[in-house]
Parts: sequence; C-alpha cells; structure tokens
Amino acid sequence: MNTFFCSDHAREVGEDIISSATNYETYILVECPQPWAYDAFQSKWVPNNLQVLIEEVRRAKLSVRFLLIANNYSHKVDYTTLLIYQQQQGLSHGYQKYEFKLPHIEQVAGVVKQCLWNKIPNHEIETNITRDILVCTHGSHDQCCARYGSPFYFQASGIIADLELDNVRIWKSSHFGGHRFAPTAIDLPDGRYYGVLNPESFRSILTRTGDIQSLRKVYRGWGILPTSVQILERELMLHHGWNWFNYKVAGKIIEQSLDNNTILAELSFEDLSGSLFIYQAKLVRDQTRTLEIKGSCNAKENSVFVKYAVESIGLVCKKVATCSN
Repeated sequence: MNTFFCSDHAREVGEDIISSATNYETYILVECPQPWAYDAFQSKWVPNNLQVLIEEVRRAKLSVRFLLIANNYSHKVDYTTLLIYQQQQGLSHGYQKYEFKLPHIEQVAGVVKQCLWNKIPNHEIETNITRDILVCTHGSHDQCCARYGSPFYFQASGIIADLELDNVRIWKSSHFGGHRFAPTAIDLPDGRYYGVLNPESFRSILTRTGDIQSLRKVYRGWGILPTSVQILERELMLHHGWNWFNYKVAGKIIEQSLDNNTILAELSFEDLSGSLFIYQAKLVRDQTRTLEIKGSCNAKENSVFVKYAVESIGLVCKKVATCSN
C-alpha cells in the first residue's frame, strides 16, 4: 500500500504556496512537553482550565490562535514559558510580544484571560529575545510535519547556533496549518509564514541577505494581511528587496466580485524615511494555478485551493515624509 504524503504531492504538482498564511489578531504560545495528541490541547499535560478557556474563546469567535510549543529543554525546566503576540493596529511591523515565565502550566489560563481583556499582568519578563521562530513538528496531526518538520527543526537550531544569533529562539510547534508545505514555520514578531524550507532559504530568512527572489518559492504570506492580499504583498516585497522587512504595512480588500473571481486589494506602507505609499491591485482568479488536491495526509477528499494573479497594480497615493499630511 502506498503511503500518501501531502507535502510530496504539493511539490510534485508545483503548488504556489503564497496566500496560505492564516490571519489572527493574537497568538498564544504555551510551552508544554511532548508528546502531543492529534488535538494538541487534549494532550496530557494541558490543564482543564486552559481547555475550558480555549473553548470559551472559540465560542466567542475571537481571532486567537492557541499553539503548544517546546524545545529540547521543555521537559527539564521547572517553569512554563507563555508567549502572547498581539497584532498592532494600523500600519505595523506585525505583533507586540508579551512574555511570561510561570511556575505552573495551570497559571496560563488566568494570565491569558487578563491579556485578552487588555490587562497585561505585572509578572511579564524582560528578555533579549527579539525573534521566535516556530517550526511545526506535530507528527500526530500530520505525518509530513514529523517527516519534514522534525529534522528541519534540528537543522534550523544548528544554523541559529552557527550564526551566533543569541536573540533568536526556535521552537517546535503544534499544528498551524499548511502541513502540505512542510517543513513550515512562523517567524514572530512579524508573523510571516514560510514553507518548503531548506537550510539555504532559512539562512536567508534569518539574516535577510541573499537573493530576495528565492523567497518566491518559500514565502507563504504575512499573517497580518487577508489571505488574498498576501500575493500583492509578495510582489511588493520582491520588488523592494530586504528593505521591505523594515517597512510598516497594512492591507485590506476594497471590493470583490460575488463569485470571488476578482478582488480589488489595497496595500499601504511607510518606508524608512516616513514616506507613505498606497498601492491598489486587481487580483484575478488564476485557473491555471488553482488546484484541487488533498490538503493533508489523512484527507479523504480533495479540496480546491484558489490561487490569484496580480493583473494590474498602481500607485494611488504617495505622501513624502517632508510634506505635512
């Protein structure tokens, strides 16, 4: 019997991975030793009060993504790291981080509740870490994340050590979507998603050097933007180069046709000089790249993954920094 690997299949059919980053206002990352269950928050170390809170958040339809994280020391340490990333409003670089080290995982739910009410508890800690990279290794959820995610986590750890990047932390993470692009990662605090990673592309992402065009194959999109707008952001990123990662950005859908075949998207950005640019683009459903494939290893049926092309793009507003707004 042939074993089906969704990641192998997505590569074989040449799926473009852009516009697959999910859009959340808040990420809540809870350190928890492995192994993890298929539904991560049903794992044995996850306390009941946290499970109840997650269900309440789900019912309230809040834009919150809960993930379990672990590293090589998680089962040895006598505290639980809790990371909360909240999206900044308006033009932004991504997310604001709040970090806590809690004596017991049972305390996570209470701290999260306060943060969701915008009351940041006073036991937040200061740290020199400026970047958290999550690699999905959740093999009990999808075998591709074990097959490709787990080895990549160890490769990536080695690369970070080689580059002596003391401000970067790497975590194994529970499922955050797109396992057909394994190995897949989220780079926080900006909130950009990557997939089909290898050591060369990861090194470029870490150092923001090398050929920016290499990101075309590994960039899943920016989680602060609506999924369809992510392809417009990729085009601007590839045009502006690595400087783009220092710009503040916001994007939205202005209008879309009833059948979703055409979308008018807008993306605003502020460059390092403080100048503001607003672009609009017509996005059109691309029939040649839209695919009907299995979205995961254990999917029973195919899903349709709609792809868009940037048909026209134009600068609609430019405010130079020296001018008054």
